[in-house]
Amino acid sequence: MTDQPHLLVVDDDARLRSLLQRFLTEAGFRITVAADAAEARAALKAVAFDMLVLDVMMPGETGLELVADLRARRNDVPVLMLTARGAPDERVAGFESGADDYLAKPFDPRELAHRVRTILRRAVPVPNAVPPQKGPIQLGQRWFDPDRSELRGPDGTQRLTGGEAALLGALAAHAGEVLSRETIAEALGTPDAGERAVDVQVTRLRRKIEPDPREPRFLHTIRHKGYVLRPGP
Repeated sequence: MTDQPHLLVVDDDARLRSLLQRFLTEAGFRITVAADAAEARAALKAVAFDMLVLDVMMPGETGLELVADLRARRNDVPVLMLTARGAPDERVAGFESGADDYLAKPFDPRELAHRVRTILRRAVPVPNAVPPQKGPIQLGQRWFDPDRSELRGPDGTQRLTGGEAALLGALAAHAGEVLSRETIAEALGTPDAGERAVDVQVTRLRRKIEPDPREPRFLHTIRHKGYVLRPGP
């Protein structure tokens, strides 16, 4: 079916790559595979994938390096990273590089499919997924449109990753209200990622909405409670 999400699976382990291709195909996705970052780059030039499922540790360019470079090039394709190391610091490193979610090996294939679907839902906003807004929300010289998950300003439309758009959408839906890190993680679809992963996403978002991320005007930290978005000119 042409409306099946098209995933690029990148892993240097041929056996795991084959298993991922088979399972994700059975789960209803179209799959292209690549053995390393170089093959992945070639595939990305030829096809607009809906999502990447990307191994962290690969010979040559690592998955972390690849996704960081994609983000630097303003490519916001959703990314789920796979790794044999699931320590909190490893997960945070994945989010810092620009990944949308992180799954440690070994994993249940059903959980993998669930994570993929969750990320894809975030990437394509669902009508009425958040409470209706009265219009775009002003953040200085930029405006966030919750219905389109777009951040617009004098320099045009600012590209947001799926995670950044979900975070800003959740905060915008409750503008002026303090949201705990746990609530935000649920809204992002990553409840087990940990508080530091939420902090990383907030840091990345501030770089795009704040005139000076070191002195936030709009996205404030409320100590021991969480975060609050306070729109304004």
